[in-house]
Amino acid sequence: MSRFLAVLRSWLMMVSIIAAGNTLQSFRDHSFLSDKLYTGRPSQVNGLQARTFGIWTLLSSLIRCACAIDIRNKTLYHLTLWTFILALAHFLSEVWIYHTAQMTIGVMAPLMVASFSILGMMIGFQYLEVDQDTPTTAATKKRN
Repeated sequence: MSRFLAVLRSWLMMVSIIAAGNTLQSFRDHSFLSDKLYTGRPSQVNGLQARTFGIWTLLSSLIRCACAIDIRNKTLYHLTLWTFILALAHFLSEVWIYHTAQMTIGVMAPLMVASFSILGMMIGFQYLEVDQDTPTTAATKKRN
């Protein structure tokens, strides 16, 4: 495995663990969301919305963890990339369309994580292809 994919695996695992922590926080106290993320309209944050956010975050965390474990699984890799694209779209829409969030550090952090992750995973595609081509090339050389 390339060094880049090894670093990406570590990154995905770290992001997954942080997301799991955010899940617990969403279930424990919904004011976490109104204080840190949805500061534009905190009155719209309630327990139901926080639990829904928590489940969405938990699902993303599980997908990212699974990808970190099996990074060569192309389907899982694509799904993981989509978790970051959806997170980026969600937070950008909350800031720029719905105005329920403001550009605070609480929103900029997930925007940066999603952006860096998307960039890293896009770069990782080339290493993923190289890693998957290597065994085929080795098998062909053995036959000759």
